[in-house]
Amino acid sequence: MKVALGGTFDPVHDGHRALFRRAFELGDATVGLTSDDLAPKTRREDRYVRPYDRRHRDLDAELARLADEYDRDYEIRKIDDPTGFAPEPQFDAIVVSPETETGGKRINEIRRDDGVEPLDIEVVDHVYAEDGEIISSTRIVRGEIDEHGELTPDRTGRDAPGETEIETASDAADASADGGPEAEADDA
Repeated sequence: MKVALGGTFDPVHDGHRALFRRAFELGDATVGLTSDDLAPKTRREDRYVRPYDRRHRDLDAELARLADEYDRDYEIRKIDDPTGFAPEPQFDAIVVSPETETGGKRINEIRRDDGVEPLDIEVVDHVYAEDGEIISSTRIVRGEIDEHGELTPDRTGRDAPGETEIETASDAADASADGGPEAEADDA
């Protein structure tokens, strides 16, 4: 089975790992990673998102470990729009979180309009932090929890680069195109 899923994955946490595990339980996975232009548009809360290259590196390391555990193959593809590559006919299933289930349904509408069989939509429940709240990248970036959902009251979180550094993932893409430096924020 060929499985699709996607996200910004900044930073990768146990909620993402639950999605990856389900994908690998089903088959080989193609993981969409939002481009620098799309990443800020997918955020419910305005926050710094690390540049694509850094997110790709961390995602690849995570997927390599899990794919090996499940004896599966994977591919990471850049996505520039919310539906990404999932409407392509080679996929059989899509793995989503409860808040992205609507996106999976939208992808199936596109597939039906194109005469392609709909995907099986696999909804993976949230993973909760030790305080009973959902683990999210935003909470990690704020310094509330770590990637496993453990409370981190002494952390201040991850700030965007300073004024002399690149401010956003979109700026990083522009700087890379211009041959400029990439932002170097601390990983959460």
